[in-house]
Amino acid sequence: MWERELAVSAPGKVILHGEHAVVLGKVALAVALDLRTFLRLRPGAEGRLSVCLPGVGVRRNWDTPGLRALRGRIAGKGRGRISVLIEQLDALREFAGIATGASAPESLATLAFLYMCLAISAKYGDVPSVDIVVWSELPTGAGLGSSAAYAVCLAAALLMVCGAISCPLQEGESTARWTEEELTLINSWAFRGEQVIHGNPSGVDNAVSTWGGALRYQAGKITPLKRVPTLRILLTNTKVPRSTKVLVAGVKEKILKFPAIMNPVLDSIDAISQECQSVLEVMSANPSPEHYPVLEEFFDINQHHLNVLGVGHPSLDRLCQVTASHSLHSKLTGAGGGGCGITLLPPDTSPLAVEAAKQDLCACGFECWETKIGAPGVTLHCCSSLSAQVLHALAQS
Repeated sequence: MWERELAVSAPGKVILHGEHAVVLGKVALAVALDLRTFLRLRPGAEGRLSVCLPGVGVRRNWDTPGLRALRGRIAGKGRGRISVLIEQLDALREFAGIATGASAPESLATLAFLYMCLAISAKYGDVPSVDIVVWSELPTGAGLGSSAAYAVCLAAALLMVCGAISCPLQEGESTARWTEEELTLINSWAFRGEQVIHGNPSGVDNAVSTWGGALRYQAGKITPLKRVPTLRILLTNTKVPRSTKVLVAGVKEKILKFPAIMNPVLDSIDAISQECQSVLEVMSANPSPEHYPVLEEFFDINQHHLNVLGVGHPSLDRLCQVTASHSLHSKLTGAGGGGCGITLLPPDTSPLAVEAAKQDLCACGFECWETKIGAPGVTLHCCSSLSAQVLHALAQS
């Protein structure tokens, strides 16, 4: 029986460098974004499991005997498999009243919750009687890893409740983190949650959300960087919708059409990722203002390359122009074609300049956050240590 009230948080992510080139075997750098998803875990009524996701309008509860019976039905289908099976998800959809093919965030979030709860409890313990509330600072569908942060929070909470990992928070501590071995287990289950939501994820988003900091991704290999500095940024959502699939196809078409022109561009993006990794590693050992102009030049060069690849957009050009008028440097992050951009804020940037840039970006109809990259990964919190805003959001359940 779970007896403590605790909270778990996990960060979102942005791609610092390597968008689109990564699909073709080049290096990408992904960094943890200090906009976080928070999960509150409470003891529940005996025999009841409840989940509330105020951001997507989900409020569900089930009796644990019914979930045990469902778990028995799906367990045989997945015996000995690492991947999530379609038959398992069909049974969960039927149980939860979710239509086949439903792809709304609330449907996928409910499905991932049920799958992870039943699969984890089948392996490590009984279906828990707990109340779970999850709320996020991350917008959904913006390429910022919101679903991975959700899956990581769920994996950590459910593994802890079922006794598969420890509860490292000691009395009187405000935060704690799990061991490397426990983080590896959290990450592996979060990846399965991502499979429920996305089908065939790369594993980058959940790895960044689990370990935090930054990681290097190339040809399927994920390598967390040992130490990275925390950098201040503006994150701007242009709110222009885009199709990643269409943008990726457009880049491939351009490479096939002009290989002699486009392949050097991809090589240059690869070099930027590797040079940036070197600079970040030097900065973490020896922070110095002289590194920031180099990082700014990387932003400028890479943004031009991404425009050459055909994944720019007038909204992103506008974002870069607005921030340049305040002597700040920006680039798109993620798929491009709209979506989000990041702006580096060196330590000597005046608060007035930051505020003026934010106002000008909002005047364009964009949404803007001042935040950090290189943030810590999944973390366990004493609830009283959370900010008033987070506590208020988690209380709307």
